[in-house]
Amino acid sequence: MPVASPVLFDNHGRPLEYLRLAVTDRCNLRCFYCMPAEGIEYVPKQELLSYEEMERLVTLLAGLGVRKVRLTGGEPFVRRDLVPFMERLARIPGIDDLSLTTNGVLTAPYVPALKQLGVKAVNLSLDTLDRTRFARITRRDELPRVLDTLYALLEAGITVKINAVVMGGQNIEDLVPLAGLTRELPVDVRFIEEMPFNGGSHAPTLPWNHVRIREHLQAHFPGLMPTAAAPGDTASHYTIPGHAGSIGIIAAFSRTFCGTCNRIRLTAEGGLKTCLYDQGVLDVRALLRGGASDEVVVEALKSAFRHRAADGFEAERQRPVHQLSFESMSTIGG
Repeated sequence: MPVASPVLFDNHGRPLEYLRLAVTDRCNLRCFYCMPAEGIEYVPKQELLSYEEMERLVTLLAGLGVRKVRLTGGEPFVRRDLVPFMERLARIPGIDDLSLTTNGVLTAPYVPALKQLGVKAVNLSLDTLDRTRFARITRRDELPRVLDTLYALLEAGITVKINAVVMGGQNIEDLVPLAGLTRELPVDVRFIEEMPFNGGSHAPTLPWNHVRIREHLQAHFPGLMPTAAAPGDTASHYTIPGHAGSIGIIAAFSRTFCGTCNRIRLTAEGGLKTCLYDQGVLDVRALLRGGASDEVVVEALKSAFRHRAADGFEAERQRPVHQLSFESMSTIGG
């Protein structure tokens, strides 16, 4: 096992302490901004990392200084035995923050178990509060189940961040109602710029960038006030006087937060991404299944971290032309 170090830094002096771990590429929704209506060609199950392989890798990364793990997908609860796997992750020395991102369709029955194993926060994907628009955006009529999950999480005392992708011509009328949830509920509603990972054939234009989103919200909530962000935060944070919750805006396409990014990603098939916009910098699955020792895996990880792109624009320039939009967030891992 590697000798633990308190903090792992990349070649630009940024700490790497946060792993986004995709446990599956499968999803029970078909959000048009994430994948085509017919879905994507899923990775054969035997090519997905096993829970044992993921646990080994998280243990090694924890020894290097990673302390936070967020489970993503696809939809994490599509994969069987997720909670027992999370229980094992929670016992890994050094991991002190375990959370997940979910679309909420299957999540509500598992909320008591999440509370018991110490999950600190759940990010809930929710782009609209209108049932008709929800069905149009996700191609599934599942809004009531998502809202059941929202209230179950709040009842359990689990911190909830609502992630809403802002899409011109699709859900702009939902920005104010979503932000209005913060009036009575202690939630952080985060509005995210649309990204080019739609599994289709073209990248979106971006008429609704982070500046326009803020101006739109400011017009409806004049008291909107910026607040300080924590180190490594991707969101700009705001409060509204008298509201129980808060607002966040994430410039995911504009990439204004790259200078403090502390995240790495592992896709469900074992591809290491040190930037959301890179094409994958290390085939971890090949190392694990090729018999590599822990020491060899750790050195390969460190080498990848020493060659990290300065920002998402540099990472994008290093990819094959027009490759971005053919990927799906379901395969990238949230």
